[in-house]
Amino acid sequence: MIGATPPTSRELTRSSDRLSFIYIEHSVIHREDSAITATDTNGTVHIPAASLGSLMLGPGTRITHHAMMLLADCGATAVWVGERGVRYYAHGSSLAKTSRLLQAQAGKVSNMRKRLEVAREMYNMRFPEDDVSGLTMQQLRGKEGARVRKIYRAQSERTGVAWNSRKYDPNNFDGSDPVNKALSAANACLYGVVHAVVVSLGCSPGLGFVHTGHSRAFIYDIADLYKADITIPAAFDVVAESSEDIGPRTRRAVRERIKDGKILQRCAQDIQRLLVPQEIDDAEWYADIVSLWGDHGDVIESGQNYGGETA
Repeated sequence: MIGATPPTSRELTRSSDRLSFIYIEHSVIHREDSAITATDTNGTVHIPAASLGSLMLGPGTRITHHAMMLLADCGATAVWVGERGVRYYAHGSSLAKTSRLLQAQAGKVSNMRKRLEVAREMYNMRFPEDDVSGLTMQQLRGKEGARVRKIYRAQSERTGVAWNSRKYDPNNFDGSDPVNKALSAANACLYGVVHAVVVSLGCSPGLGFVHTGHSRAFIYDIADLYKADITIPAAFDVVAESSEDIGPRTRRAVRERIKDGKILQRCAQDIQRLLVPQEIDDAEWYADIVSLWGDHGDVIESGQNYGGETA
């Protein structure tokens, strides 16, 4: 194998000190020793693989087998995305060795009380001034619907774009009015960004708390946290400027709002806050340890023969 010996788990950079996400497009991705290299017409950039969280591969990228091996050895992941991350296509292994976030997600979505608690927390993250501690799921939906309608009306007044209601046909994009087309295009971009973060953390896109029954249910849950800040104002701004080329212009508008990468970090932090409120220790996050499950939910050391146990 070409290059230096990959670092051990103890030599890897702490997750809190890593570059969380790096986006690359129109480049050839390779490796040189323990660094990922990105080469385009302007030259070559070296990225320390052990300091990388997730490599987002945009249009026009090619990546070598050795580069993928190095990412895997360093506990980083590769996610194939559209331009500026606004589409999700596929991903490599998760950033995390531990399944703690996934287990927490499955445990909470399977428990009615805990599932409702997560749904309430999602509402609180969007509207912290409201007390929803005693509300049922039905009451939450009604309260959220009223607040979202208020946001639409406020954006309509701000931009002068007429607003009636949210109506769209997923099979007929051009059948909607301009602002609804812009909202659909903007939300599709946001779903791609959120999907990239969810799979990077090792969570399941299909285990949603508010949304359910779809392979991207959790994506829709998390994306709803940011629509009021990103997609709704972007859609109204685009239509206020012109009704021509709604789709491409809206995608560019969303990219401008997320290109600084802060939404990626915010999304990762929010997901961990919802599933595991306390911070996951780096030793657990990257520890390559497989355990066995005991009868009473306890964890038993693997790698041993338990053939001598009695019933």
